[in-house]
Amino acid sequence: MYDIVQDYYGRQLQNSADLKTSACCDISQVPQWLKPLLARIHPEVLSRYYGCGLVCPQLLEGCRVLDLGCGTGRDVYALAQLVGPTGLVVGVDMTDEQLAVAQQHQAWHAEAFGYDNVRFLKGYIEKLDELDLQPGSFDVIVSNCVVNLSPDKDAVLRGVQRLLKPGGEFYFSDVYADRRVPDAVRNDPVLYGECLGGALYWNDFLRIAIRQGFADPRLTEDRPLEITDAALQPRVGNLQFFSATYRLFKLDELESACEDYGQAVIYKGTIPEHASSFELDKHHYIETGRVFPVCGNTWHMLKGTRFAPHFEFIGDFSRHYGLFEGCGSSMPFDENSGGALQGGACC
Repeated sequence: MYDIVQDYYGRQLQNSADLKTSACCDISQVPQWLKPLLARIHPEVLSRYYGCGLVCPQLLEGCRVLDLGCGTGRDVYALAQLVGPTGLVVGVDMTDEQLAVAQQHQAWHAEAFGYDNVRFLKGYIEKLDELDLQPGSFDVIVSNCVVNLSPDKDAVLRGVQRLLKPGGEFYFSDVYADRRVPDAVRNDPVLYGECLGGALYWNDFLRIAIRQGFADPRLTEDRPLEITDAALQPRVGNLQFFSATYRLFKLDELESACEDYGQAVIYKGTIPEHASSFELDKHHYIETGRVFPVCGNTWHMLKGTRFAPHFEFIGDFSRHYGLFEGCGSSMPFDENSGGALQGGACC
């Protein structure tokens, strides 16, 4: 599959308009606070962006960030502005043509930002242990519509787990299917290049994440994908595909289910660009100053990470009240694009 991906993204695709699905985000889906950062990125880098979501989580200043499958570097250069001069962003990609564009404009961005805090490495995201990257050295690892292209998803998440610091997170967007993708779709070179052939059935992804040490994956947003090329539609049959963003935390304390210990948190409203509320995931929209009940896992995701100084914590783990209400196991994605964040329920 490496040859298919390198050919598709290195030679066949010349810009975002060449894609045949709605996976690639358009500017209308970008939050207002992020648009000025994208405006400072070189036009050639922007024109060859093939991501399916936003991989700019909150509170990145001073962080060390790794971008898996960075392509021409759009997300790297956006993240470079968010981590600032005291942070570092490393981009990894296996496609020479993509990396050439990213590196060609590195000096241009350094002059525009006033600092140079990025590195680009050629390599495979399934073989991160072969790169010059120290274990436990990254606060955040991101990826944008790339894990589906990997022939070994277990190896990708294993490498991520190895490189994250304790309390670090893997924040990534990717494409998922509502069922297991049949071989006819998986082996189609165009469908694979379009991020459909390699898409995981959502429940299989959850199993892999848990197997590699990421208990309780959290979905932050999702949207259904459309096949915009009429010739491709019959080849996918009744399969439904979704673009979804998950965050996985490296926290040993997380349990396999959301347990209720009678705890709550209060958000202080102190995270930049998030003064009125904090969105941990699709089911945790936490308004500033409001007492918000949480399960034990959510408590750890806030208490054991970079978010801790921005919350007050109520309660402890001395008494258990059973499973946290609203913790379910049905398909987590909305089948229409109108899904809204909710409070109260857990995952």
